[in-house]
Amino acid sequence: MNIGFIGTGLMGLPMAHRLLDAHHALSVYNRTAAKVEPLRASGAKIAASPDAVIAASEFVVLMLTDASAIRSVLLTQQARRHLSGRTVIQMSTIAPDESRAIRDEVAAANGEYIEAPVLGSIPEARSGNLIVMVGATPLQFERSLPVLSVFGSEPVLLGSVGAAATTKLALNQLIGTMTSAFSASLGLVLRQNVETAAFMNILRKSALYAPTFDKKLQRMLDQDYSNPNFPTKHLKKDIDLFIATAQANQLRVEPVEGVGEILKAALQQGLAEEDYASLFSIICP
Repeated sequence: MNIGFIGTGLMGLPMAHRLLDAHHALSVYNRTAAKVEPLRASGAKIAASPDAVIAASEFVVLMLTDASAIRSVLLTQQARRHLSGRTVIQMSTIAPDESRAIRDEVAAANGEYIEAPVLGSIPEARSGNLIVMVGATPLQFERSLPVLSVFGSEPVLLGSVGAAATTKLALNQLIGTMTSAFSASLGLVLRQNVETAAFMNILRKSALYAPTFDKKLQRMLDQDYSNPNFPTKHLKKDIDLFIATAQANQLRVEPVEGVGEILKAALQQGLAEEDYASLFSIICP
């Protein structure tokens, strides 16, 4: 199967490697050319432009920063000419309205569009254990399963385009609020000289516990946010998207706005490229 992959960043690179490991013919493009070199060494064809990827592929997987980046590679005049007969699998976190608008433009060019954002980070991307959420028609879902199943063994069809984008925003909102809440609790425990191990042992035995707390605990204690699985700037983008989408649906968002302010402060302190656990250093400086 000829597959194209556009966007080989932190998540895109291991996901593209998964396709090569599954013996698919792969064409790739990334704005920063150096980021595709590991894929060239593994047998991928390196394309000079996004439209060259689209022209060479039956399925085109997108793992880009936001809707603006998607439009800049997928909906240019040159790219539109090649969309007919192609299936675009959009896997980034964007707003549901943005996803539906892009779908309509792809359909106008006689292409197919599905959304398939994922939950998980770099280790899950490498092992093929991402949770893949899909917005598509049932027929589109079935046709795309050979590609989607490379990234996660049990892709879930949630409904039409927009359903998966909504679900992903809802889940990423929890990443921000849960990490902020844990940071505040851990900060208080540290400032009051309560033994961290005792606090964590009690927390782990309670209904309040979430595994993400232990995943971020040592980073917070060490204040080491290097080698991120999910950079702070991306969580800030997703929190902003959640707030805008929730407000459009008449929800109150004051708790989430507080998380947004913490993330804004983290960016102002130069933590944009660091792991999002860095918000601990804002809550507990």
